[in-house]
Amino acid sequence: MLRTPLPWLAALLVAYLLVPLVAFLVRAPGQGGSATAAPGVGDALRTSLITATISTAVVTLLGVPLGYLLARSSSRTAGALGVAVQLPLALPPLMSGILLIYLVGPYTTIGQFFNGALTDSATGVVLAQCFVAAPFLVVSARSAFAAVDPAQLDVAATLGHGTLSRTLRVALPIAARGIRAGMLLAWLRAFGEFGATIVLAYHPYTLPVFTYVQFSSTGLAATTVPVLVTLGAALVVLLIADRGPARRAHRRRPVRLPAPRPPALSQGPVLDFAMAARLGGFGLAVEHRGAGRNLAILGASGSGKSATLRLLAGVLKPQAAEISLGGRDLAALPAERRGIGYLPQHPTLLPHLRVWEQVTFGVGADPALAAFWLDRLKLTDLADRYPDQLSGGQARRVGLARALAREPRLLLLDEPFAGLDAPVRDELRRLLRTVLRETTLTSVLVTHDPDDAALLSQDTLLFADGAVLQDGPTRAVLTHPAGPAAARLLGVRNIAHGHVGADGVLASGPLRIALPEAALNTPAWQHTKAPTAVAWCVQPHDVRLVAAGGTAAIVDDVAHLGPVAELLLRLGGDDGSDAIDSDGDAIDSIGHTVGHELTVTVPSGQEPEIGDRCEVDVPGAAVIVWPEV
Repeated sequence: MLRTPLPWLAALLVAYLLVPLVAFLVRAPGQGGSATAAPGVGDALRTSLITATISTAVVTLLGVPLGYLLARSSSRTAGALGVAVQLPLALPPLMSGILLIYLVGPYTTIGQFFNGALTDSATGVVLAQCFVAAPFLVVSARSAFAAVDPAQLDVAATLGHGTLSRTLRVALPIAARGIRAGMLLAWLRAFGEFGATIVLAYHPYTLPVFTYVQFSSTGLAATTVPVLVTLGAALVVLLIADRGPARRAHRRRPVRLPAPRPPALSQGPVLDFAMAARLGGFGLAVEHRGAGRNLAILGASGSGKSATLRLLAGVLKPQAAEISLGGRDLAALPAERRGIGYLPQHPTLLPHLRVWEQVTFGVGADPALAAFWLDRLKLTDLADRYPDQLSGGQARRVGLARALAREPRLLLLDEPFAGLDAPVRDELRRLLRTVLRETTLTSVLVTHDPDDAALLSQDTLLFADGAVLQDGPTRAVLTHPAGPAAARLLGVRNIAHGHVGADGVLASGPLRIALPEAALNTPAWQHTKAPTAVAWCVQPHDVRLVAAGGTAAIVDDVAHLGPVAELLLRLGGDDGSDAIDSDGDAIDSIGHTVGHELTVTVPSGQEPEIGDRCEVDVPGAAVIVWPEV
């Protein structure tokens, strides 16, 4: 018993479409020879085949560019034009023919210019067919182009391809399957067109007009041969289309890689930038003055990290921008002339190209250098594969090799490890670290993981809500966040509020932490008075469990994380009633009230059990404090 009515509904439609055809084929052999004689059917077939082919060629030549422009534009004009182009679909074909009479009829300006040759001629047939068939091609092409990932066009731009090249070598091949479907629909619609044709060009006969004449003059039996011929021609065209260019060419010659050439090593140029942009209601303003070659931009999702990278790549237009790479002004150059390598969040490989063709796709890509990177990134054995035959990690490495094959001066990496399994992510991260070290490339890495920044950058820029929170050497940023928001971005678990008294003691809930003089001898403290309201943080690995002399706590949770165990401690009394005072009412990055709870890590095997009592000590030297404004 079927669990869904879908097969029955589908079968009902199939039956409705096929039963008339079967009934005709069963009855056709019984027709008398004189009744089925149809002199002139060959000429009508030839006319329909030629005019439908010409019409399809015309609407393809004009409709594909129109579909591309409509897909790439979101303006009201494009929307109105898209509706207007589909209007012939809503009109009865007879009405379409009447409208065409107003344009190319024998008494119109255009008709008189051609001496009335645009009607009652093969030209008239083509004009009628183009009018009714064009929407099928345009709608299909528009949908196919709309499905092209904009990031694929962006990457092609950073690989040196101009607007026309991106259209012909990226958008058109990707949209080809949809365009071919539109061409087939347009040809079939033109081949079967009757209403507009009979109004605009009664002669020469097309198959539909010829069949109508036979039916009106002799009766149903006289239509047998024209219908058989029409069915046969349409079936042949459909079979050819099904077995045609939609199938992937598997018989290409195997790739022969040239001798590899390693990249020329030189000190990477320093990158400085100051940029501003508005994306809808989101404003972005970012500035960085380079010190090291490798920069990491770290922030939460939606903070503007990827937009910053796209501004650097030149595929997003800024309101204002200053971008200097080793003294060269990039802001004035289009993306295709900036000489950069760009790896977006998704590899954006081109589905119609094999790995070797992907890697050498960039303008000016050196095949010998491409062969080197295929070998270096362990891709040589995959050179003949298509993108759908690659794993996620392999596709990322292909995208990286493609970016490096042009020997860029700047490499932009947008979340290159997102969505990868832990072993693959670790392998690719280590590989990329080696590449950056060996090539001395200047790079910008967008990430949300502080470990990525620690491994792959010399400078780190913390980003939130389109603005810079902190910018400086990676080690300094990771160990001394500039405030609570920066600490949360870095994944610090223990963040709280409290007061620092004249004696330099931090009071936060039940905790009393003696701060070293160095922690209070900073510019931020010069204009403060005791007691000072502060925010503070401490890393879980800096907190110690002690036998005595610490703050009482109860173990609420234990998480085993391989070599370490993470403890969640509830500070104070058994019920936590005395754990919070007015100074400790703050929420950490995971929603816990710090001062009430504290996260601690200890070596695996040394952890207490859930519910155990313990004492905890927070070293003042490990605490970072910020005066609250």
